[in-house]
Amino acid sequence: MKSQIKSIGLASPGKPIQQEMICRFMQKAHSLDARESRKLSFVYRKSGIAQRYSVLKDFNYINPQDFEFFPKNESLEPFPDTLSRMDVFKRTAPILAIEAIKNCLAKSDVEAGQITHLVLISCTGMYAPGVEMDIINSMGLPNTVERYAIHFMGCYAAFNGIKLADRICKSDQSANVLVVGVELCTIHFQKEYNEDNILANALFGDGAAAVLVQAGDGRMQIEKYQSNIIPDGAADMAWSIGNFGFQMKLSKYVPSLLERGIKRFAEGLEQKFSLSEINHFAIHPGGKQILSKIETAFGINEGQNGHAHEVLKNFGNMSSVTILYVLESVLNDSSIKGKVLAMGFGPGLTLESLLIEKP
Repeated sequence: MKSQIKSIGLASPGKPIQQEMICRFMQKAHSLDARESRKLSFVYRKSGIAQRYSVLKDFNYINPQDFEFFPKNESLEPFPDTLSRMDVFKRTAPILAIEAIKNCLAKSDVEAGQITHLVLISCTGMYAPGVEMDIINSMGLPNTVERYAIHFMGCYAAFNGIKLADRICKSDQSANVLVVGVELCTIHFQKEYNEDNILANALFGDGAAAVLVQAGDGRMQIEKYQSNIIPDGAADMAWSIGNFGFQMKLSKYVPSLLERGIKRFAEGLEQKFSLSEINHFAIHPGGKQILSKIETAFGINEGQNGHAHEVLKNFGNMSSVTILYVLESVLNDSSIKGKVLAMGFGPGLTLESLLIEKP
């Protein structure tokens, strides 16, 4: 028997912050002159993002006296260390994750006490006992629940969570598997003005999502999946732990690398998924250029991947959580029927593909 995505719940922290306001914060934080400020404004205007969310209110302000997390001075010194950022994660990530779970279960006939397996996904924070234990204790999940944690895999990690849930359901058809992603990307803001930080600061936002997976027929059937690795892109996308938060390596060459990789794997993807028969796509919106390059590689138009563009516009890139927002939009779109190919990518350079079907 196949597995199904029964329901998806989302959660965003606070109110949306306009991309223009974040740009003004960055111009001030980087101490940019007028020329460099204009360059940065151009990057933000062309990002395809209108707004994002953050657990930190500071990005709403340009006056340091209004800051709550960063030091109240223009140099932002002493710059927050990794410990202080993990304190924010430990305090806020469970709250956001629980909100997403409640929204997910409210759309189903499953109660918290019926969850048999819990899969926690995050690459922006970790501690032990982790977010999953806070979820179990706060929501009254059974003390027999099996729990798993997928950490530090980046933007494609949700695919691994769904694949794990699928395999659990195929081995135990009575399982109710809850896959929960929570990413607080913005707590890792880096003020050094370089290409990696410019791109990361312009793209990433915070969010959480929960997915209920069961055996049986439903609104979104899990059909097939596949992993591909582009080894020559390993140095272009990376994620490491530094003294002042987690540090992103995000090369401007990633979109082109992904386009070439998809073309290289085209024959295998056709054999696995019958690409030529698929009309709808759900591609991880890692950035506007990434969506454009992948659409070109597949020979599809923006409309066939429209939900990804909308999620990018309204939420930015929330790392592993982002594809779950896209799938939630696809799930609720009554005009989409038949096969949908979802795709994500991250450090490795790794491509994850997931074929789903909406009856």
